[in-house]
Amino acid sequence: MDSKNFTRLSSMQSWLSSNPESPVYRVDGTTVLRGQLLEASEVAARHLHALGFRRGDVLALLVPDSATWLQFLFAASQLGVLLVPISTRYRDMEIEHVLRTSEAKGIVYLRRFLKADFEQMIEAMVSRLPNLSHRIGLESVSTFFTSALASDEHLPAPDPAALLCTFSTSGTTGMPKLAAHTQAGIALHAETVARLLEFDANARTFCALPLYGVLGFVSAMATIAGGGCCIAQPVFKPETAAQMVDDEGVTHFYGSDGLLDAVLRVPGFKFAALRRGGFAEFAGLGRKLADFAVEQFGLKLCGIYGASECFALMALQDPSRPTAERILPGGVPVSRAIEVRVVDAEGTKLADNTPGELQIRGPNNMALYLNNPKATAEALTADGWLRTGDLAYTEGDGFVYLSRMKDSLRLRGYLVDPAEIESFLVTHKSVDAAQVVGVHREGRGDVAVAFVRPRLGQGYSEEELIGFCGAGIANYKVPSRIVFLEQFPEISGPNGVKIQKNKLRDLADTIIERGDAL
Repeated sequence: MDSKNFTRLSSMQSWLSSNPESPVYRVDGTTVLRGQLLEASEVAARHLHALGFRRGDVLALLVPDSATWLQFLFAASQLGVLLVPISTRYRDMEIEHVLRTSEAKGIVYLRRFLKADFEQMIEAMVSRLPNLSHRIGLESVSTFFTSALASDEHLPAPDPAALLCTFSTSGTTGMPKLAAHTQAGIALHAETVARLLEFDANARTFCALPLYGVLGFVSAMATIAGGGCCIAQPVFKPETAAQMVDDEGVTHFYGSDGLLDAVLRVPGFKFAALRRGGFAEFAGLGRKLADFAVEQFGLKLCGIYGASECFALMALQDPSRPTAERILPGGVPVSRAIEVRVVDAEGTKLADNTPGELQIRGPNNMALYLNNPKATAEALTADGWLRTGDLAYTEGDGFVYLSRMKDSLRLRGYLVDPAEIESFLVTHKSVDAAQVVGVHREGRGDVAVAFVRPRLGQGYSEEELIGFCGAGIANYKVPSRIVFLEQFPEISGPNGVKIQKNKLRDLADTIIERGDAL
């Protein structure tokens, strides 16, 4: 298309106008060109403008990953409208919470998706949402949204400083907060990641993680910013995913360890085009996954770091490092403009290799938690540092993430990262994966309990594994109990499947309370 037909282009829309005939998004065998997405985004922008949407207004988006999802994102960037994506896994209470918290003026939604009747859900709650003036229901996202309201009215100049998109926090300690980022912050981070990780015109990124999650979003935005194409699979299935990665010549693949492991272990594929990949370790599969990827495909996967508040792929490890180091979560920030420090409880900066709270400052940080000034003040210092709540230590220009601060253990006076014990346990031939949690007891402090998933055909007792730990790690790190589970409790999040440590802590608490003999 001829980009001069646009009143003015936002910086993100210029990604699409520079090479309009090249592919940008591919799903279910259909390819969308950059120029097509650009034209469609103006249609949506003009429709929203005709409805009265202006800079600072909020539009919720409840649709599965699709070119339509991107259409409304780029439309919002043109108008200065804040897009609030809602997980398609959410149901009544969660959807209403997001709409109420965001004070959304309108919502675009797919009427029905899989087993969810979003039309019925929204109709049932609309009377309780006085701000929700506009509802745009879609029958399908297989084609772009079209409008009869399009006009020749002059659209406003795009504003890079306007809030553009929110990402929901995990909500493990309450209802999710909405971390809001500006268009300038999103564009800068996407372009930075694209340059560093070679998301160029030849890049084809496997996009299985949802766009409403920060890792799926950043992977897609970096691909688009760099000139590449997103290869999407809105409903993940490992076997068909492996086929797609191989057939489509996927070059970049970022996700959780469980996601990558599920795809790369499907037999019969060479994945010859894969050249970049990394993972957030949620399932304890990191070392085995990394070894397998090198042995089978010559692919050096790296540990990565990110969060809703500071973007995914904020930092990552150097693939040239030894395996044990390059798979550690964390790494070096992707830009020199991003600063990191580790501080103690009083806010004093700590020396390298000394664990404390990780804090981050840079253009990648969120502007605020939407409509939550108290939480914003708690998360951001007066001079712009984000308090992550993550336990980490610095090493040179980078850092290593250890755990959430609430997950760290104080065992016999020593501060211990549970991952240390987990990493040791999985070296035993009978252990497939391990998770370690602590429960606090008056007079004893934290008590470590390990949950292990045994390998098939390998039978070892709790006593034998405790003896194994006693011979290989410091005595204060040896778990008080080791419990065998066939499956860890899990929850699907926007960035992959996470193990629910809160449920493991509840189980550990019961076990320690009972005081069962070994």
